[in-house]
Amino acid sequence: MMISSHDEFSQAATTPAVAIDHLRVVRGKRPVLHDLSVRIVRGAVTGLLGPSGCGKTTLMRCIVGTQIITSGTVDVLGGPAGSAPLRHRVGYMPQEPTIYDDLRVVDNIRYFAALAGVNSGDADDAINAVDLQQHRGDYCGNLSGGQRARVSLACALVGRPDLLVLDEPTIGLDPVLRAELWQQFTDLARRGTTLLVSSHVMDEADHCGDLLLMREGRLLARTTPRRLREETGCTSMEEAFLSVIRRTTAPRAG
Repeated sequence: MMISSHDEFSQAATTPAVAIDHLRVVRGKRPVLHDLSVRIVRGAVTGLLGPSGCGKTTLMRCIVGTQIITSGTVDVLGGPAGSAPLRHRVGYMPQEPTIYDDLRVVDNIRYFAALAGVNSGDADDAINAVDLQQHRGDYCGNLSGGQRARVSLACALVGRPDLLVLDEPTIGLDPVLRAELWQQFTDLARRGTTLLVSSHVMDEADHCGDLLLMREGRLLARTTPRRLREETGCTSMEEAFLSVIRRTTAPRAG
């Protein structure tokens, strides 16, 4: 079952930031993604939601060009995923922070700023954006898990990319900072940035304009929070997701 609204997704159909067609990924002999096709709209926050192990990270790695695919195509911002022209246009925050423990916070972010071709002022803006001003001189090896995640997020933000791919960016963060980050994601989208944000916390769906619901390597639904509630009759996002699962796995009569 695919839940969608033609009006809400008409823009995605004409000018997608990401276009995926019949994507398959097999790791060893085990299929990880099964014939997945989807369009991701430009200038919006798209939530990629599903339980741990459902293929969210693999899909994100396909989009940023770090995953070997078995078949299908992944086009990003008008070009093949992972191609050289996209390196400065796509920001990626993986689940595990990719930072240097023997460097200070500010040095890590300035390093990524240099790779992106921007200046130290942009590094300062990224530090402020994730509320790390008081830790800018700390060595990353001495930070807490939540602080390390914020450094990794700042490294993804620093180049002002056209597309931000964020894999579970709010894990380990306190509720106040989570709310502030989601507000920042919304502000970035309003200024034209496309964001794909994964989470296994269904309540975070309410922060997203569009939703992609995944389970066991398959796309169950492409929808919005409002449409999901209307279609399922559930007020809780977790219950709505479970309702979609029940509908898609129910045996057919006959």
